[in-house]
Amino acid sequence: MTAVLVGVIGGGRMGAGIAQVFTGIGAEVVVVESDESTAAAALERVGTGLERAAERGKLTGTAQAALARVRTVTDVAELPAGADLVVEAVPESVELKIQVLTAAERVLSPDTVLASNTSSLSITELGSVLDRPERFLGMHFFNPVPVSKLVELVVGPQTAELTRDRALGWVSQLGKSEVLVRDSPGFATSRLGVMLGLEAIRMLEEGVADAESIDRAMELGYGHPMGPLRSTDLVGLDVRLAIAEYLQRTLGERFAPPALLRDTVARGDLGRKTGRGFHDWN
Repeated sequence: MTAVLVGVIGGGRMGAGIAQVFTGIGAEVVVVESDESTAAAALERVGTGLERAAERGKLTGTAQAALARVRTVTDVAELPAGADLVVEAVPESVELKIQVLTAAERVLSPDTVLASNTSSLSITELGSVLDRPERFLGMHFFNPVPVSKLVELVVGPQTAELTRDRALGWVSQLGKSEVLVRDSPGFATSRLGVMLGLEAIRMLEEGVADAESIDRAMELGYGHPMGPLRSTDLVGLDVRLAIAEYLQRTLGERFAPPALLRDTVARGDLGRKTGRGFHDWN
């Protein structure tokens, strides 16, 4: 691939996955985290992912060579001004995303494409605070990023065709496929995925079947690679609740979160990341 310099703001599971796939195709990657401790944890996530990719034969070259192309910083102001692409991958908070996006734009070249990995928040709203909204779009990667084949590209009303085309090129270089959607609440994937997940939670709440049976029904009956409750566990119940609440506010009561989802989140059972959600991950 043509040499690309990529910034990733946020080194959690999604940010580390995005960093991994770009460095895996030869890009230089800079990951921004809040402090030295979280930066070190992010680098470890990327390294572990690269080692797994190498073991599966999904990496050209060695994991060590790929990891050498990744460095971490602890301030958005340390992003390289000449980056080709910067992807924001912080938690689903409008205020937090606006804070990091505006901070990033202040240090980046006017030619840099700035993207948000948001799974549901308005690209129009996020872009409205930027000086160069024509250089901004949504690049919604899916978890786990290295395995998922899809990137949902979300264009706002001010996103330039050149910005869209550059993003399409990067998706192709990653060996992934895109769906191109216009900005709307939940886009295409979250809107449908959350609705299915919420109905599965209601069925569990009503005692229609247990979690394993509900998931198996969708996997074997409809060919879904993962059932809606296991998928919710993987995404994080807290994340799914936040998205459902946002969609409820913007699209109506059909996205109202079931009491079971609220209660499980309040109990601290957030899915795979805590060891228990609707399934036991221990």
